Amino acid sequence: MTSPASASGWLFELLESKISQYNQPGFIPHDPVSIPHLFTRQQDIEIMGFWAAVLAWGQRKTIIAKCHELIRLMDGAPYDFVRNHQPSDLKPFLSFKHRTFNDTDTLYFLHFFQHFYREHASLEEAFVPDGDFHLHTLTAERALVRFHEVFFSLEDAPARTRKHIATPARKSSCKRLNMFLRWMVRKDDAGVDFGIWNRLKMAELVCPCDVHVERVARKLGLLHRPQTDWLAAMELTENLRQFDPADPVKYDFALFGLGVEGEM
Repeated sequence: MTSPASASGWLFELLESKISQYNQPGFIPHDPVSIPHLFTRQQDIEIMGFWAAVLAWGQRKTIIAKCHELIRLMDGAPYDFVRNHQPSDLKPFLSFKHRTFNDTDTLYFLHFFQHFYREHASLEEAFVPDGDFHLHTLTAERALVRFHEVFFSLEDAPARTRKHIATPARKSSCKRLNMFLRWMVRKDDAGVDFGIWNRLKMAELVCPCDVHVERVARKLGLLHRPQTDWLAAMELTENLRQFDPADPVKYDFALFGLGVEGEM
């Protein structure tokens, strides 16, 4: 693959070199993506990948530790637990907290997972339902808006939990959910992302615009919008498509790596 003439040659080379550095198995142990990598069953990967992405703010070491705590509370088998738990099994979760994520949020997540997985084989169906994935209008924005609607479709959905599940409909950049979609959808041979979902194309993914990515992207001239919102995430992704239209979010590795390691 070569970069289009409109893309800066030096920037293309920098980003490609950093992808090679960070998109490799050595990246996994110190990142929240290590949590779903503990499992081989697709539903376990989905459940803990989703939870790790939602809890991914603060220090990575703390995020990973909190996810391990959740796994222990689910007896090491997330899918079996969410499918089969009884009300009496939920008491230990009342003490689970991570920053502003508390027991109310935890219990609703478990309730939603139980309800959803009793009717569906994969969490992918909450983002892209059967019969919808063939439409040429399918985009990450549409999938994220639909997921938010599905996730909060249960009658007892707490209002407070909505702050933990972003949606483009509220103009959020959706950085954590975009990261989760990257994990589930991107396919390559590097072994970091899983590529276990097929309905949404890699070309339609949107770059997770976290604090590291945003800072580096601005310094490199890839992001100019003042607000860090959905339009900013789209602007960044469109600029990354200059380098690889089929897989723009692979550059998340490069931008995040440059930022978190302080190379910029």
